[in-house]
Amino acid sequence: MEMIIAFIPNLYFPILIGVGIYFCLLGAINMIDMKLHAVPPTVKDGPLVSVLIPARNEEQNIERCLYSLRNQDYLNYEILVIDDNSTDNTFNIIRKIAREDKRVRVFPGKPLPEDWFGKPYAMQQLSGEAKGEIFVFTDADTIHNPTCISWTVSNIQNSKVDFISGYTKQKLLTFGEAITVPLMYFLTTIVVPIFLNRYTRWTFFSAAIGQFIAVNREAFEKVGGYTTIRNKPVEDMYLARLFKRQGYQTIFLDLKEQILCRMYTGYQAALEGIGKNIFVFFGKNSVLLFIVAVLVVVFIFLPFPLSFILWFIKSPFFIHVLIANCLFTLAFIIQYLDREIPWYYAFLWPIIFLNYIYVGIFSWFRTVSGKGFIWKDRVVR
Repeated sequence: MEMIIAFIPNLYFPILIGVGIYFCLLGAINMIDMKLHAVPPTVKDGPLVSVLIPARNEEQNIERCLYSLRNQDYLNYEILVIDDNSTDNTFNIIRKIAREDKRVRVFPGKPLPEDWFGKPYAMQQLSGEAKGEIFVFTDADTIHNPTCISWTVSNIQNSKVDFISGYTKQKLLTFGEAITVPLMYFLTTIVVPIFLNRYTRWTFFSAAIGQFIAVNREAFEKVGGYTTIRNKPVEDMYLARLFKRQGYQTIFLDLKEQILCRMYTGYQAALEGIGKNIFVFFGKNSVLLFIVAVLVVVFIFLPFPLSFILWFIKSPFFIHVLIANCLFTLAFIIQYLDREIPWYYAFLWPIIFLNYIYVGIFSWFRTVSGKGFIWKDRVVR
């Protein structure tokens, strides 16, 4: 038994270094891959593109979003917005803009059926009104560069894919956002080799961010659209998995030059917004969530406080933990520099992962207890 106990440090600490190297390599490879497979926005005219925007209580964002989309250099597109039963001035703002620009059409949303979640139902209603060959689903809190639609058509045609999503540029204004929003990069820094998204039909390698999803209309209709995932709160990931499961080609690219987004306006909004997704992302499997949480604590968070303890007792393993911590920091610096987030935020990674554990527990408890989450003034369970 003493030999086993003595062997554990000799195994654990080298594994930490290996994990740190893996994070750095995977993050860098994914970063390069997303850039290599994107082409410049060269196509300025072509198939009709329908930009579809669900808007619920978005009076603070919708005007900026629509202004950016009205200013596109692509010629053949329409903008459809659904007012998803807003209780603020959203509908009046959209209606005013629609009167000024014939490319913009606005629709009042129907009452939400019991077997649907809000956003999928709004998206499905929009798709039924759209006329385009390409659908671009985007959020009301996004701001689009003038080349965004041109970029979309250029990359769909160049890559010959039916589904495109990617990382937009994120705007972080509060500490709560800085320690929560980067959890979205957990997917490509630690989990998913993005290049496998193109070469395998295994849905595990699917990747999507709901701030921007562009699809071929024909493929979208053949997979059943959002009706197939009507009650999924993580509708973006489930849509990507649906396309891949049906044999359609998907791709995940770098969108930071095309779209800017501020996902949440503070920690509580971020907690509710991300919390409603995490447990669902793990298939509502408590065991799997627990295993991942333990691995995150043991192999990612623990090395940070452990480094102070080992330094204090002058342990020979201190150097191993120091190297691991430096590699973890480097992995986040690589991601943050690439995402154009202040690089010094990377040093918050111990807090980010501790927060990840908390959000995971919060997501699990709110789901299994039936309390659900408050999102856009609706309860999501």
